[in-house]
Amino acid sequence: MDSSEHNETDFLSSEIPHNDGQSLDCAESVPVAQDQPLVDELNTQLDILKKQLAETQKLTALGELVGTTTHEFNNILMTVLNYAKMGMRHKDDQTRDKAFDKILAASQRAAKITNAVLGMARNRSDIIEPTDLGKVIEDALVLLEREMSKYRISMEIELMDVPETQCNGNQIQQVLLNLLTNARQAMDAGGTIWVKLEYQADENMNVLTVRDSGCGIPQEELPRIFDPFYSTKAGPDDSGKGGTGLGLSSCLNIIDAHQGRLKIESTVGIGTQFIIQLPIAPDEDHLAVA
Repeated sequence: MDSSEHNETDFLSSEIPHNDGQSLDCAESVPVAQDQPLVDELNTQLDILKKQLAETQKLTALGELVGTTTHEFNNILMTVLNYAKMGMRHKDDQTRDKAFDKILAASQRAAKITNAVLGMARNRSDIIEPTDLGKVIEDALVLLEREMSKYRISMEIELMDVPETQCNGNQIQQVLLNLLTNARQAMDAGGTIWVKLEYQADENMNVLTVRDSGCGIPQEELPRIFDPFYSTKAGPDDSGKGGTGLGLSSCLNIIDAHQGRLKIESTVGIGTQFIIQLPIAPDEDHLAVA
């Protein structure tokens, strides 16, 4: 989609909502209480709660994926069992070779899913390091393949060769899974999602774009779309996902911590796209997420 045709909101930093619904840029001065030790203690507690919330969101995402992949493993096991029985019933080499090929393909898919889930479960560190972003995207697509197939979503993937990205692969995968799930929920069965990875030379950044052919977001809702607990959904869908208003807020926090940029462009009735810009990996030591 041409960005000139969309309502665009570029989020470079978080915003704090006023009671009247307006937003306050973090850079603006805010009156500070006289009791500085109390303020410091409250800020410390707030930081702890934010970290606990982020950890809970990770576990929730992992639990959702385990539920999804359990159904997929059942399908794979049925494939293996049925072709094993066919190979046992028929003695001719042609039929047995076909059965073995199907069993091998199903087993390789099971291994691929297992590796993707284990990678997400094991990589719990906060280290930012040179990362193959294309591999992160491919693993995310494997994890959601059954879900997209269930809702008859067509996936158009374009992954160009790009420099390594300076990021935490697990956290960026969490962002991508959230955006893909949102894109799927925004469409009736049979829609299309486009995923593109490219290198932006003038900015010296890698750019990941997720676009859907869904319902779009009204212009008046765009400025609040990343606010915590703000959601355009009535609640979770039939898969139990979404509706809390925490997903996109978490995505913004993750991209901010990576010194990246997150942009949304949307037109009602046409669709929505999210654009993530992430720095390429420098020749330096690994960094920790702020």
